[in-house]
Amino acid sequence: MRTKIPFVVLSAFLMACGAEKMNQEAQLNPKPIIGTWQLIRGTLIEKGDTTVTDYTKNTSFIKVINESHFAFLQHDLNKGKDSAVFVAGGGTYSLHNNIYTEHLEYCSARDWEGNNFKFTIDIKGDTLTQRGTEKVEGTAINRENIEQYIKVKK
Repeated sequence: MRTKIPFVVLSAFLMACGAEKMNQEAQLNPKPIIGTWQLIRGTLIEKGDTTVTDYTKNTSFIKVINESHFAFLQHDLNKGKDSAVFVAGGGTYSLHNNIYTEHLEYCSARDWEGNNFKFTIDIKGDTLTQRGTEKVEGTAINRENIEQYIKVKK
């Protein structure tokens, strides 16, 4: 009986320490989606056609996500000399388990504003994969979008 009491006390102490460490990690980053993400690859599937874009060449695209909002920025890497590209947007989002929904409030493509885009996300290590349907009422846009991001290190 005497050996059981110290064992129980030690076990309780170790579990409390483990729970405290998990709590501290959760406070540091309560949502693993929070941060800055660099888009590396995008796949659009529309009307049976698939287009894959490598975002590590000729263009740069980042998405910044905080507790309640997201923003994205894209520009060409040629400083607008031969093909000026600049796209930006942002708004609020919700996250329930692995369902990430963006409410696009601002966008350089103005007809996209006011739309909600629902994605399934998967985060493994420093890689975020987001997959969902983009449909913009009043336009011909209705496509599946699969994006793969790498978390930007500080």
